[in-house]
Amino acid sequence: MNAPSKQLDSPVESIRAYHAELRAIRRDIHAHPELAFQESRTSQLVAERLASWGIGAHRGLAKTGVVGVIEGRRTASGRAVGLRADMDCLPMHERNEFPHKSRHAGRMHACGHDGHTTMLLGAARYLAETRNFDGTAYLIFQPAEEGGGGGKAMVDEGLFERFPAGEVYAVHNWPGLPPGKIAVRPGPVMAATDEIAITVRGKGGHAAMPHLTVDPVVITAQVVSALQTIASRSANPLDAIVVSVCSMETSQTNVFNVIPDFVKLIGTVRTFRPETRDMAEARIGSIVAGVAKALGGGADCEYRRGYPATVNTVREARFAARVGERVFGKANVITDAEPTMGGEDFSFMLQARPGAYVFLGQGGGPDNCFLHNPGYDFNDDIIPLGAGYLAALVEDSLPLK
Repeated sequence: MNAPSKQLDSPVESIRAYHAELRAIRRDIHAHPELAFQESRTSQLVAERLASWGIGAHRGLAKTGVVGVIEGRRTASGRAVGLRADMDCLPMHERNEFPHKSRHAGRMHACGHDGHTTMLLGAARYLAETRNFDGTAYLIFQPAEEGGGGGKAMVDEGLFERFPAGEVYAVHNWPGLPPGKIAVRPGPVMAATDEIAITVRGKGGHAAMPHLTVDPVVITAQVVSALQTIASRSANPLDAIVVSVCSMETSQTNVFNVIPDFVKLIGTVRTFRPETRDMAEARIGSIVAGVAKALGGGADCEYRRGYPATVNTVREARFAARVGERVFGKANVITDAEPTMGGEDFSFMLQARPGAYVFLGQGGGPDNCFLHNPGYDFNDDIIPLGAGYLAALVEDSLPLK
């Protein structure tokens, strides 16, 4: 869990000087988690810290969003870069017992957004003190990443018109990597996250007389099986797609001898390519309707598109890797990591501007648990690493000549 101790040719060592202050900020945010679009305390903390370092803080985008603006020692280049961190928590109960555990039942920073916010604050302080760049840095503190679409809201409300960054970067902690390593690659890194809601209708009745019913449970079983043919028979075997039915509810529960009238299904679809996403939506609707009709029932299917795939642009991903090599060493930069089928609403910012989404190793934590786990906690040892890397992205993209 301990971060590398070697001296790094980057802002990391400067930021270590106020690591204790940043750790205290991170733990304070962890103890006071806030859900999507309710991050009023967190955004107030962010704005106050930015102001204390002489950074203008602009509030109001996507309700609780904050954007800090730092001009470099020179601005003749006319260029600008954006750095984004997410602020919201998850609707989960925390099982940790350390002093900074959540003080609010049913709310928890189980994905490390408390750490992301703190790392960007660390980069902000360093950049404000040194201003060792030519151009403007925009520090984007975003609400509502966990399903709320805060990234889309900020873009729709004019983020890049008001703060015209030419490129944008984000860092996410990754327990699957040890501290001091990063992973960044061109192309898709996280999947589109869509939802399906299916209702299969039949005719209920006595379970001992099934011939007098149209059993929606049997129809549903066939629907679930048939949906798996989308990945195995409708998609290119080299293309990635997941179709998962995750929940089932019937009109009649806890009765052993009653066939219900309907069954409801909830699930998710994950894809990388727009064409695969379109195909999945069409095939799901066709399969659900066709199977239900063939077995004498009926069905409704709602396909709700969520976040698009998170796709790094080639130039910016390679640039982010080069910066990582300077900060962490070439051996600690992974450029061929497999994409993950999880989702991220930084995707909306990457649709509006070129940029890259970078995974920063943090180790597995005391319980060796992954993200979205009730025993998770952000690794404070990596705060200077992430903050220094974010600052280096600005300095290297907007160099002083």
